[in-house]
Amino acid sequence: MTPAPSVRVAALAGVVVVLDQITKLIALGRLVERAPVHVIDGFLALTLVRNPGLAFGLLADVPTGWNWVAALLSVVALVILVRVALRVMPRGGWPDHSAIGLIFGGAVGNLIDRARFGAVVDFVDVYYRGWHWPAFNVADSAITVGVALLVLRLLGERSPAPSP
Repeated sequence: MTPAPSVRVAALAGVVVVLDQITKLIALGRLVERAPVHVIDGFLALTLVRNPGLAFGLLADVPTGWNWVAALLSVVALVILVRVALRVMPRGGWPDHSAIGLIFGGAVGNLIDRARFGAVVDFVDVYYRGWHWPAFNVADSAITVGVALLVLRLLGERSPAPSP
């Protein structure tokens, strides 16, 4: 007997939240803010940063008193995701449910950070020479993979043929 789609989504979201929060606790306990620990020289470092903005540093330069804007936009995105989930889940299969679970889990993981710290804890730093991808975390990765899965799945759907 396979679990209901909502149970699968909730279970995957829960796993993402737990992994995200555990890795952030480790990063907070072992890394010094903005002091990189090189894992693969010239490509990957663990660098603790607190991102008050949105994903990948968007709106990171907003004054501290305006951090609520990023939190509000995150909640709005979660509400939109609920609407998408309600539309996709009944007719979707495991790829759709996985995508929704990854996105929900990532969003909740980052919202927990906003509530606790007023910013999202990021620590994965991918770079090449002077170019750095914005630091990210497990929640950001889950959101990115989930959105990619959902987009690929939705693009793969065939549109009904137009009526003559």
